Amino acid sequence: MPGLCSPAWAGSIEATSARLTLNEEAYVLSAEFNVDLGPHLEEIVTRGVPLYFQLELEITRNRWFWPGEHIAGRTLTYRLAYVPLSRQYRLSSASGLSQDFAKLADALRVMGRTAALPVAERSALKPGEPYQAALRLSLDRQQLPKPLQLDAIANKDWTVDAKILRWQFVAGSAGDRENR
Repeated sequence: MPGLCSPAWAGSIEATSARLTLNEEAYVLSAEFNVDLGPHLEEIVTRGVPLYFQLELEITRNRWFWPGEHIAGRTLTYRLAYVPLSRQYRLSSASGLSQDFAKLADALRVMGRTAALPVAERSALKPGEPYQAALRLSLDRQQLPKPLQLDAIANKDWTVDAKILRWQFVAGSAGDRENR
């Protein structure tokens, strides 16, 4: 039955590709996401309520005698807001960078692309060893204004299905993953 798992009003965020590469100093992440907020959240942001998103990457190593060992991780926070005075959408990151867009779709496209984000020092991963990576971009409901946090818990219109992309890679080689 269509619509049971993915209501028409719900948004979704899905990674379409991800790559961990080694440069001179560190392992860096390049990834792309399809970001669809759904009509309710698009309206909310257009009315001036800022939305926060978190990009999360975790690198682990399997151990036969214990759960996976955390090797490295990175979290990056984005803030998406509409500025009525300029009639533009502003996308800001925790690093202090911000960019303005005339269309919401353009802001979502830029938020959905990550290039050369440092995630682990070169020495943190042993060359030739297998590792697992987990990547997700999701709506952070805890950073909504307090009255809206309650509504977000009880109301399905706030649903954004954020899928986790998991893949294995060998350190020192291209750690690619693409969804098709």
